[in-house]
Amino acid sequence: MSTDPRKLPIHADARHADVPLEEKQRLFDEVVADTRYHDTLYGCYECGICVAACPSARFYDFSPRVFAQTLARKDVHGFYELLVDSVWDCSQCFSCTRCPRQNSPGGLITIMREVAVNNGLQSAKDALAAYSRVIYKVMSTGTQVSPDMLQPDFFPDWGPDVQAVSDNLETWRRAIPTETLHTLELAWDVSEKTRVELFLIWKLTGNFDMIEKIDESSYLILEEIMEELLEEHGYDFDDIESII
Repeated sequence: MSTDPRKLPIHADARHADVPLEEKQRLFDEVVADTRYHDTLYGCYECGICVAACPSARFYDFSPRVFAQTLARKDVHGFYELLVDSVWDCSQCFSCTRCPRQNSPGGLITIMREVAVNNGLQSAKDALAAYSRVIYKVMSTGTQVSPDMLQPDFFPDWGPDVQAVSDNLETWRRAIPTETLHTLELAWDVSEKTRVELFLIWKLTGNFDMIEKIDESSYLILEEIMEELLEEHGYDFDDIESII
């Protein structure tokens, strides 16, 4: 690691000192190069309004203001700590956009999360591991979380209450209005046309390929399912690849 004091972490207890400065700088540059970056950061007054409005700050050692400050001063060491340790604590509610300087810490975090995913950071994989089945459900059926997914080992962050839900799935399902169908697997029917349109959006925007960086197994299964669905509706998967 460099002994140049200008290139050392500014905090005595800084973590990830073993990660080369060049790697941290590369990831920082990816965030700054995003076209949205300069519309999310204008400079911090340190007024604390974003922190006061932030629901995550009430429950975690988390501060949206720190993101604005760290990126504004181009502290790549502090940036890397946030990227690895704190970026997934944000609830992405964008309450922080009430900033009088028009900063958007939530916007900065969105960009940072995308950089973390696109670079396959282990912290991103760990943070999103529990949601791989949600992604699979949405992309393969067009629905969101369904009752059969409410299992203790799948949502450990939900606490002990999820066990009670899991034990009484049939009862909970019958309590849902009839128009959503009486089934554990799906909350509602989604037409194949809608599923095709959704997949084309995910594929053409690059969001589908981001899944490969996080969960390659789910990606390969979904790719096979979607390729078959597209062919049934007259689309050529290779042609879509060439458009991209």
